[in-house]
Amino acid sequence: MSRSRGSIRLSRRRILQTGALFGTAAAAGCLGGDSGNSNGSGNGNAGGEEATTERPTLGESDAPVTVAVYEDFACPHCHTFNQNVTPQIVSNYVESGDVAYEHYDFPIPVDETVSWQAPQAARSVMTQADSQTFFAYAELLFANQGSLEMETYVDLAGEVGIDGEAVEAAVDEDRYRQAVEADRDEGIDRGVDGTPTVFVNGQNAAESGRLGYSGIAQLIDSEL
Repeated sequence: MSRSRGSIRLSRRRILQTGALFGTAAAAGCLGGDSGNSNGSGNGNAGGEEATTERPTLGESDAPVTVAVYEDFACPHCHTFNQNVTPQIVSNYVESGDVAYEHYDFPIPVDETVSWQAPQAARSVMTQADSQTFFAYAELLFANQGSLEMETYVDLAGEVGIDGEAVEAAVDEDRYRQAVEADRDEGIDRGVDGTPTVFVNGQNAAESGRLGYSGIAQLIDSEL
């Protein structure tokens, strides 16, 4: 599978200058319950065409290190991670060509509607554009986490130059439901039981006790 080349300068206004991630209380992240697929509140793709996308990825396909991040757009800890940690990884490792940064959806779900709709909106953006636009849209989703609904998905699509009506149709039809479920199933197989979960070249950062940016950076450095 080809990966979108290049990187995107994610917003750095919220980057933590320390190596901490988001404090002890948030370190555990949003925890999942049933390890099977959730039915959520979707309509089962009634009348819609099931679709998939390439893996949303920042960085070069031949980067020596792959950082895979499992997230739920409704998870407040994923919001903090996206705002404070992701920009540091992008700035310090993706832009230098050392890391390919991959996004995986893992609806716990924190919210029975948002956890399934938001990733499908983002997948629609990916289909219409590329990985860079996907990550810009994902950042906006997290930044507006408290008001995610159909109108928000449409409005934010316009902010990244994407047809909001196409996004609305994709979400309404559950067009990417199976693609999101496939990510979740893969995460379960890899031992993911909460979000965010970060793998550095296949090594779970939490299992090694490296929950913050500095720990993730140490894992990346050990692979270079």
